[in-house]
Amino acid sequence: MFDKILIANRGEIALRVIRACREMGIKSVAVHSTADSDAMHVRMADEAICIGPPPGTDSYLSMSSLIAACEVTGAQAIHPGYGFLSENANFVQIVEDHDITFIGPTAEHIRMMGDKITAKDTMKRLGVPCVPGSDGGVPDYETARAVADEIGYPVIIKATAGGGGRGMKLAKSADELEVAFRTARSEGKSVFGNDEVYIEKYLGTPRHIEIQVFGDGKGNAVHLGERDCSLQRRHQKVFEEAPGPCITPELRAKIGKVCADAVANINYIGAGTIEFLYENDEFYFIEMNTRLQVEHPVTEAIFGVDLVREQIRVAAGLPMSFAQDDLEVQGHSIEVRINAEKLPNFSPCPGKITAYHAPGGLGVRMDSALYTGYSIPPYYDSLIGKLIVYGRDRDEALARLSRALGELIVDGVDTTLPLFHALLQEKDVLTGDYDIHWLEKWLETNLG
Repeated sequence: MFDKILIANRGEIALRVIRACREMGIKSVAVHSTADSDAMHVRMADEAICIGPPPGTDSYLSMSSLIAACEVTGAQAIHPGYGFLSENANFVQIVEDHDITFIGPTAEHIRMMGDKITAKDTMKRLGVPCVPGSDGGVPDYETARAVADEIGYPVIIKATAGGGGRGMKLAKSADELEVAFRTARSEGKSVFGNDEVYIEKYLGTPRHIEIQVFGDGKGNAVHLGERDCSLQRRHQKVFEEAPGPCITPELRAKIGKVCADAVANINYIGAGTIEFLYENDEFYFIEMNTRLQVEHPVTEAIFGVDLVREQIRVAAGLPMSFAQDDLEVQGHSIEVRINAEKLPNFSPCPGKITAYHAPGGLGVRMDSALYTGYSIPPYYDSLIGKLIVYGRDRDEALARLSRALGELIVDGVDTTLPLFHALLQEKDVLTGDYDIHWLEKWLETNLG
């Protein structure tokens, strides 16, 4: 087992990893920019080291600084958290070249799943159901027109290297295809440095269902059920729950086995999430995230496992501490992402926290790096906390969520808390009757 782990991240996810390390008796090293010198993860870690100025490109994304920090502190492994360099295959290769363990998948698997076309081809080969669309990249508009005519409108054009909703354009008819095609290519080039795009059938009212998988890198893998992440704004998740309100135990077992078998066949190591659009009892693969997800706590809640601890174990060469037969869904869990943003435009709202009080009580977990007096810097993502609740069933989880939201105090900056108070008054949310378009439509009507 490792003696010391460096955490190449900040905020609540850095704290999450520090806690797992402490429970395992492992020393933790926090890295930070000059803007984060008073951050909670810096205070909580066993050691801390400054790696650069505020911009992420000069600090948290600086591979040479992170490697140097490992060498200076003697850290034997790096946990990337999520975001930043967590899915950067070049970084993984550099880490391994310096005889440091990367706590996550191999560079090969990150490359495989990081390219959307390669990922889709791989999943097809492994028996995972995929959305009808182009076979690989679409080189020009004429080819795009032929593909769209064949699969039928509406279609969505996606940048091969895209993510987070960037480089995705919808064409509802042939008249809209050319503008959508050229815009997606242009956005892919400007944002990701790659203008290759592909085309898929656009589903009308799907849900976003993702399957949590975990492998040991030796041909063994399990699934830990699904999460429903359908409540989204601009392809960004805001409300996640497990299990999915519309997924039966039979469906869970079926698609879960398909996913576990797929990652076992490629000797995948660590945590991963296979994401699907789900409509009319059919699953359609969209992408695989080769890292820990922001919403992993809801899975931990219903299965009673520590996914970060498990990541560290398998990275150290130990076997998984559970088998598929040990994993049984118990209860229901919901997570809401709380951002420092001003409604109704969701504009970032950095500033000083004048008062902070986390909710508590049975079945309530608050993952946040906030404290009274902390100044949220303007340089990074606006996520400031995740409120996770657990109940014996969905109704109890919703009741706990409502109660916990009422207890949570964040003063000094605007947050998205009012959004969740409002959503819990909506019948569709309370019954779980929503799809990936529901929240956008609701926002137009209620906050537009």
